[in-house]
Amino acid sequence: MDGKSLNITVEKLNKLKEIIPEAFTEDKIDWEKLKAALGDDIEFKNERYVLNWAGKSDAFRVLQSPTTATLVPDKDESVNFDTTENIFIEGENLEVLKVLQKAYFGKIKMIYIDPPYNTGNDNFIYPDKFSETKEEYLSRIGDKDETGYLTREGLFRKNSKDNGHYHSNWLSMMYPRLFLARNLLRDDGVIFVSIDDNEVQNLRLLMNEVFGEENVLAAIANINNPKGRSDDNFFATSHEYLLVACKNVNETKIIGFEPEEKVIKRYNKLDKDGRKYREIDLRKTGDADLRENRQDMFYYFYYNEKNKDLKVFMKQQTLSDYKEIIPLREDGKEGRWRWGFKTAKKDIGKLNSRFMPNRKIWGVFEKDFIDNREHVKATTSWTFKDVNSERGSQQFIELGFDKEVYPKPKPIGTLKRVLELTIHPKEETPIVLDFFAGSGSFAQAVYEYSQEKKQEIKFLLVQLPEELNLNKKEHKAAIELLNKLKRPLNYAEIAKERIRRVINKIKKEQKSKLDFDGNAEKQDLGFKVFKLQDSNFKIWRTQIETEEQLVNQLQQHLEPLDENAKTEYVLYELLLKSGISLTAKIEQKDGFYLVNDNEIALILEKVDKKIIKTVIALKPQKVITIDRLFNNNDRLKTNTALQMKDAGIKFKVV
Repeated sequence: MDGKSLNITVEKLNKLKEIIPEAFTEDKIDWEKLKAALGDDIEFKNERYVLNWAGKSDAFRVLQSPTTATLVPDKDESVNFDTTENIFIEGENLEVLKVLQKAYFGKIKMIYIDPPYNTGNDNFIYPDKFSETKEEYLSRIGDKDETGYLTREGLFRKNSKDNGHYHSNWLSMMYPRLFLARNLLRDDGVIFVSIDDNEVQNLRLLMNEVFGEENVLAAIANINNPKGRSDDNFFATSHEYLLVACKNVNETKIIGFEPEEKVIKRYNKLDKDGRKYREIDLRKTGDADLRENRQDMFYYFYYNEKNKDLKVFMKQQTLSDYKEIIPLREDGKEGRWRWGFKTAKKDIGKLNSRFMPNRKIWGVFEKDFIDNREHVKATTSWTFKDVNSERGSQQFIELGFDKEVYPKPKPIGTLKRVLELTIHPKEETPIVLDFFAGSGSFAQAVYEYSQEKKQEIKFLLVQLPEELNLNKKEHKAAIELLNKLKRPLNYAEIAKERIRRVINKIKKEQKSKLDFDGNAEKQDLGFKVFKLQDSNFKIWRTQIETEEQLVNQLQQHLEPLDENAKTEYVLYELLLKSGISLTAKIEQKDGFYLVNDNEIALILEKVDKKIIKTVIALKPQKVITIDRLFNNNDRLKTNTALQMKDAGIKFKVV
């Protein structure tokens, strides 16, 4: 009861919806569909098979609007900043994905994301401003006020089911992010998206559009709650979905899973080199297993029990001290072998012969080595115990967290499985990405998987520093933890703290195991922290209406760098915008920086003849410097440009 009288219009709409549900889109009448449903002769405009929603054109504009933002390092919050190649980025993920386009285009092997499920209680990141002042921009991407809290007025919007654009808002949020994510994938790259029933149909259509229908590989039912949710209506939901898509189906390989323990136990024999194998009867069983079905696959083995010699012939022989072996079925009829005669003769070293006491005959068996066994093709129904959602909470608690600090973290088993399906065992340092990082479960999965497989995988995580609300009961535990740690009160801090605890946990385990083979020392147990912020360079604003504003703009841009810009911040911004990754090898020389040996040199603090001569002698492919460092000395700038050209070096002044 809300104290209001009956809303006649709503009542009529509800009755109409019961009769003609197909005439409604997101709880509003679609008049063309209503007319069609009532039999009117109607022709839909631009009729074709297409996914459309209210706000799709705006989503395109969000996608296509460039960003001037950059990423700045935070060494104090990092672990092993100078040596690690793992990255944690704190910032709004749409802006971050745009910033990463040049440096990581086509470099990511696998992406996993767990976006908002659109349950009706979600706050969506939904930037919808297309022209804005610097102050508005800072507010949108997450600038902090003097207390350290994010000032993001309008950045979050509750997407209630009462909203007429309930599904549209979610699609508008997801579309540009998926599009930019696709750009980052390698040609053989794969993306996994966790989702539930609320948006799985829309997400499938959206992924068809972004990746191409032929590149959407599967919808996996991930049985994460076998007992089912008891508070659901009608049916107790026991699963989520994992939608899988790739960049190019002709380049992609889904590896499959290693055989389960019950299968591995069957490999209970060892050859002389210590290789595990099992025996498989060479006799064909099942359909078409008679001699007359394949006369060419009936032949004779002869086995000498004393010297273990095994011979094979197409025709029957008379050999002393050798037992004749033919494929006999249980009913005594002559059967046939699984291998052709030529294969049996060529690979006879892969065969054993032994007496079968139950049947009282001799048989021939193939030695099936476990290290030759192919992975098992993954099914679209995951019933594994390690994907259970309760395991996610348990793994979080095992790191010393209170359960209430973060709601329903993803189980590590699910994340390890998506790694197993996509990362080839012999692949060198592939990069994987999660831009809805949440509690940082994906980083833990990568660390543990790398340790188990003795294989380096580099992660790139993105998480918005979403502010915790002091007035929300469900945020109380997280706030208490962060206050104790003296950290800002946001979810990105929880993820970073989890990653630190995982690193410490693995280090302790390695120390206790006394890893003499050196693998403990080789694993990259660190991460660099970067934070999204506005450009270090002053951005030209287009909203100029008066001559006075134009003069003021020109005066401001006499000095292109922001007055608070740090040299290190400028360095990383220029690298990112030059297409250089955040893990580039950076050497600080006397007066300049050298990146990736001689790929690029950056002169950022002063320019003189000595520095220029030193840089040219190193012969980098490209040199970048800042115009103001020449102090209006046009002769020095011109001579520098000519010297660089003569040396075959690309020279850029900003």
